Amino acid sequence: MFEVGLVSRRDLWGWLVTGGTGRRELLVSKGWVQAVALTFVVGFFLLGLIGYKTYTGQPPIPERVVDPAGDVVFTGEDVRDGQKVFLKNGLMQYGSVFGHGGYLGPDYTADYLRRAALAVRERYEGEGSDRATAQTVQDFRENRYDPQTEELRFTGAQAVAFGEVRDYYGRFFGEPTTKYGLRPGAITNPGEIKDLTAFFGWSAWAAAAERPGENYSYTNNWPPERLVENEPTADTLVYSVLSLIALLGGLGLLFGAVGRWSFLGWHGRDQQSLSFRSPGDVALTPSQRVCAWFFFVMAALFLIQTLVGAASEHMTRIMARRLMCA
Repeated sequence: MFEVGLVSRRDLWGWLVTGGTGRRELLVSKGWVQAVALTFVVGFFLLGLIGYKTYTGQPPIPERVVDPAGDVVFTGEDVRDGQKVFLKNGLMQYGSVFGHGGYLGPDYTADYLRRAALAVRERYEGEGSDRATAQTVQDFRENRYDPQTEELRFTGAQAVAFGEVRDYYGRFFGEPTTKYGLRPGAITNPGEIKDLTAFFGWSAWAAAAERPGENYSYTNNWPPERLVENEPTADTLVYSVLSLIALLGGLGLLFGAVGRWSFLGWHGRDQQSLSFRSPGDVALTPSQRVCAWFFFVMAALFLIQTLVGAASEHMTRIMARRLMCA
């Protein structure tokens, strides 16, 4: 029926692959496909490696934190429960921990570290004393965690500071108004306040206490706090800057190379097959005309949303002032 014998099998196969199936040549060179595959493989390998090192090198959660007399200040269970309180109340959307930066509220690792350091220094004779300053630094920088017993020893001043900061957070989260940007009486349960303070206190210890065998903390001295000489390491600053330079510089080199050399595969067929007409020669379809109304309605809704949000914030402040006056 078909005169297949007039052509070779190789020609027939070539026709089926390139012509019969309608397969077209890639718009980019095959090197780009290989580069993308290599990037995925290397990128996910590095992500997995960093994730593994993050979890294996994470700061330990002690089973007990005790004062010099052996009395328990808080436990590891308190720290875990405090994290649950932190997440349950959406405080990551309000502040943060471990120096990630806050929105409305503070970074509680930095906040606890500052308040506890001030309380410890005050207990060691105050701001003007060099001995008090040096002792405060030693209290926070020295790592007194025992991995055998899973016990962390606080100094007497640190234990007292924990109680003072806990009382402060009790007032802060129990504030009956919206003074701090939280709902009135956000957290009033004394047990939850203690757990939350334990979570913040543990994160502050991990941020300041030196990692065993190193001269920096579990978080590379982040967030920084000058009262305890907690300064970011050189590696942290250098690699942060290098990562930004690599990102922006790499994108610049990539786009520069693509725009400079057509053999990379982005220009050849486009120049041969694409032609452009002036906007006046193109007739709009009915669906395109309707899109104009779509964008108009979207712009109007966005404006209304902005005005309603501003009015809501204004009324919230008025109600907060009335509550404070009452």
